[in-house]
Amino acid sequence: MSLASSGSRYRIGRILGISVYLHSSWFIIFALISYSLATQFTAQHPAWRPMQHWTLGILASVLFFVSVLVHELGHSMVALRCRLPVNSITLFVFGGLSEIGREPENAKQEFVIALAGPVTSFLLAGLFFAASRLTISSEMAGSLFGWLAEMNFILAAFNLAPGFPLDGGRIFRSIAWGITGDFNRATTLAAHAGQWVSYAMIAWGIVQAVRGDPVGGIWLAFIGWFLLSAARESLTHINMCGSLEGLRASDVMITDVPVISGGMTLEEYAQEVVRTGRRFHNVSVSGQIAGVVSLHAVQQIPRSEWGMTSVQAVMQPWGRIHWASPSEPAVAVLKRMQGEGISLMPVMHGSQWVGTITRDSIMGGAETNPRVSGADNGQRS
Repeated sequence: MSLASSGSRYRIGRILGISVYLHSSWFIIFALISYSLATQFTAQHPAWRPMQHWTLGILASVLFFVSVLVHELGHSMVALRCRLPVNSITLFVFGGLSEIGREPENAKQEFVIALAGPVTSFLLAGLFFAASRLTISSEMAGSLFGWLAEMNFILAAFNLAPGFPLDGGRIFRSIAWGITGDFNRATTLAAHAGQWVSYAMIAWGIVQAVRGDPVGGIWLAFIGWFLLSAARESLTHINMCGSLEGLRASDVMITDVPVISGGMTLEEYAQEVVRTGRRFHNVSVSGQIAGVVSLHAVQQIPRSEWGMTSVQAVMQPWGRIHWASPSEPAVAVLKRMQGEGISLMPVMHGSQWVGTITRDSIMGGAETNPRVSGADNGQRS
């Protein structure tokens, strides 16, 4: 197993051609769950030795996250069967996330992909329950498998809550999509449902904390807050897509991107960013624009190496950059940038660079879209 860093994620390998990552937050929750389980097993089985408590606690924590990974693989395998690309699976503090390259093509695909995860977890719960019955003569094995059966059942049931972006929220969206025939409207309905579910979780978490379970209550409220943020982000995305209606890449691109020399050091480039406030530049090598560099790329290099590292060494070469054509819909460009996790995209007309799209330029285009502005003015009059 290799452990390669990618920003705040650590790549641990590939399964079915899908890269699997651990988010940095995963290590925190893994330690907390292991400690909590060791404490729980100590209280339930005082006759065991401390080494047994800790061994079982760590093993149960590992197998729980393996279960979360299998849950995400359930989503991913069905997505692949639907010919949708799966970019990666990431395990993090709240569980797991399958990054599917694009939205499902129809409501049926959305339904089966969303349902696959909970079904997988219910099956795992049944398998672990059967294992706990078969190993009933072994107190340690029975306790381990019994806990895993319970947690997989809870994982499946929790994910079926009808609030976006939980699996249940996606199932709800697929049903609304099938009824209305409008993906954006269905997403809006599911995101609103997700907000109400989040508010309920936060409220119940506060009640639990007041009733004497501060750890469990705070944790439930924290998860509710996370889901609330995700639901609001979905609504913002839908509103953004609506605001981009009718716009093309050429309408939201920036054409006055400054050009710097590829021989400039990162130290000099950082000073240029501070002086001008421009956070990305085209890079010239031998008189030709050879790539793009951004402040984010510089920040991935240790500060001590800036003085001896050139801009050319960290730039994105043209040949490896995903680009847009001037006539591509702005909404499609935004979705590609989000799916690929990039903050800027050059616009090419044939082999010639004509502009660059950033998330800021997309937002600016959405705010000044005359089609949307005109519709809003008409509604207010």
